[in-house]
Amino acid sequence: MIRIMVADDQAMLRQAFAVLLDLESDLEVVGQAATTAEVVTEAVRLAPDVVVMDVQMPAGTSDAPTDGIAATAAIRAAVPHVRVLIVTTFGRPGYLRRALDAGACGFMVKDAPSEHLIEGIRRVAQGLRVIDPELAVASLTAGTSVLTDRETDVLRAAALGGSTGDIARRVFLSEGTVRNHLSSAIGKTGAATRADAVHIATENGWLD
Repeated sequence: MIRIMVADDQAMLRQAFAVLLDLESDLEVVGQAATTAEVVTEAVRLAPDVVVMDVQMPAGTSDAPTDGIAATAAIRAAVPHVRVLIVTTFGRPGYLRRALDAGACGFMVKDAPSEHLIEGIRRVAQGLRVIDPELAVASLTAGTSVLTDRETDVLRAAALGGSTGDIARRVFLSEGTVRNHLSSAIGKTGAATRADAVHIATENGWLD
């Protein structure tokens, strides 16, 4: 019997998925969690075979991991034998790379057929790695970042919003230097605007 924990902040989706998994003769849902604080605490307490983890979840407490990927790293550090399968709506190459770096054993998107998700859980429990094939290709295509460290810092600051002056204060640079870095980043990403450059860099995982 494969013991599973389901972590997702959307109660209806989490509970429906748990019911679906419990219908399988070889799967047993032993716990659920709605926040990163809960999933880490319960994973340590229950030591399931597999944690099915969403990416975008609230922390729950001020000292909890910021998202499901950070929670994956915390679980793997505390109970290394627990395997984590990321199942998310957001199939982004950057998320995939972060998840694998955090120790996740699999990464799948929620719109995959239910039988694929169930088989993914079984494979992860066996010690195999499961990655959505389209996302794997997208991750390889995205490649390494085309941005310099300074351009990356400036785009991260730009992602928080505000004027050029606000960005300059965040990264301790002059406004003129910030404008130059933004212009270069926009050109390198093929974006039309600063917001587009932030979006493209985020999707590619260059700001993670």
